[in-house]
Amino acid sequence: MNRLPLKKNRDILHLTGFGLGLLLFPWLAQHVSVLSHYMDVMVFVGIYSIMTIGLCLLMGYAGQISLGHASFFGLGAYISGVITTKYGLNPWLCLLMGMAVSALVAVVIGAPSLKLRGHYLAMATLAFCIIVTIIFNENVEWTGGPDGLAFIPGISVMGYSVDSIAKFYYLVWSIVLVTLLLSLNVIGSRVGRAMRSIHGSELAASAMGVNISKYKIYVFVASAVMASIAGSLYAHYLNFLSPASFDLFVSIKLLIMIILGGMHSLWGAVVGAALITFLSYEWLHYFEEAEGMIYGLIILVIIIFLPGGLVSIPGKVRRLWARQ
Repeated sequence: MNRLPLKKNRDILHLTGFGLGLLLFPWLAQHVSVLSHYMDVMVFVGIYSIMTIGLCLLMGYAGQISLGHASFFGLGAYISGVITTKYGLNPWLCLLMGMAVSALVAVVIGAPSLKLRGHYLAMATLAFCIIVTIIFNENVEWTGGPDGLAFIPGISVMGYSVDSIAKFYYLVWSIVLVTLLLSLNVIGSRVGRAMRSIHGSELAASAMGVNISKYKIYVFVASAVMASIAGSLYAHYLNFLSPASFDLFVSIKLLIMIILGGMHSLWGAVVGAALITFLSYEWLHYFEEAEGMIYGLIILVIIIFLPGGLVSIPGKVRRLWARQ
């Protein structure tokens, strides 16, 4: 009877400690020269974490495979970028518009696909990702095509311009913490139990009265909206967009993030996002063409030796210690 409250208390404790660590990181970066240039990378870690949390809910808890989350990422980014650049609307209003469009598209794609079993959703999202990438490349008048969309305005909060890396860092990670808090509450609720039952066995869940199609669409739309929010933040941080930032390889990279960190843990989604982002932005550029091979090797090693992801290591160590 006490397991759920204890788990909630532990989550709150972890979230508080995590928040304090994030709060102190800019101060450390200012005083430790080795960390000084990592502030920029940490902004991207936060942006990708928003997406991986949503993808973790969809794949790790609901058991649905998506290969097109980079497209929702791109929709949010280009809707914010194009509308603010062409029409000068408020970036927060454009962020909401991107969320609405992504939710609508997710319903259109998910409603027919999620009623079917197997990997139909994966195929539908894969096709959607390819189509959206072509649109971003070919619609030169609006998106700038392969040359990209430049001069996207920055973002402000209550009249205060978010005009530095440190300010954007706090903005992004505040959104990550809110997303984590909401997601942790969802998986501990009746909706979360329904999602886990669908993942375990759709037949058994249906027999227990769970509306499978409804919950599948709910979680798919929620994950698409999270990706759209991340895209809008990405656009207003970089002030430039290119179709290459939202292609199929980015979707695969998101999958690698949650597999590496731990697909069945929201904390694993953040850990995986951090590690792969640092690999991409800091370390793997030395390998140039071998980057894809290294990602493949990471997936292979994790699936064979650590199927629960990196977050499963403490549990394995505790069990090993108990045997000893």
